[in-house]
Amino acid sequence: MKIFIGADHNGYDLKATLVDYLKRGGYEVIDEGDAEKHPDDDFPQFAAKVVQAMATDPSSDVRGILITGGGQGMAMAANRFKGIRACVGWNQDTVRDARNDNDCNVLCIPARNLDFEQVVGILQTWLMTPFSGAPRYKRRIEMLDELGDLL
Repeated sequence: MKIFIGADHNGYDLKATLVDYLKRGGYEVIDEGDAEKHPDDDFPQFAAKVVQAMATDPSSDVRGILITGGGQGMAMAANRFKGIRACVGWNQDTVRDARNDNDCNVLCIPARNLDFEQVVGILQTWLMTPFSGAPRYKRRIEMLDELGDLL
């Protein structure tokens, strides 16, 4: 699995730690920024970098991780792109459901609200939970993509 990761200033420090953690776990990790901590940066640019990299990567199994203060704005930005199903990972139950039911492919981590042990538990659950592939879930995912065509 290839993982694209990005963060604004609120998630910058956690991103560096997670890149190392994921690489030690055998994942291919591509850091989409920021390369330096900039207190005045804006989260939408990092969401766009990660999801555009995912969309253009030829690999069959790619995911994204976005880290910011609260997570919601980053998820909103990522979900503007067709084929992206981003969730805010508050706990293991929410990400388990997001993967199982919605084939969530982008995890948004609220760095301000979680300690590292919580993040690792959430991340591992998200990485290890497969999409169930149930027909009703596939149908709903198709409907989500069709909504993007309405704009």
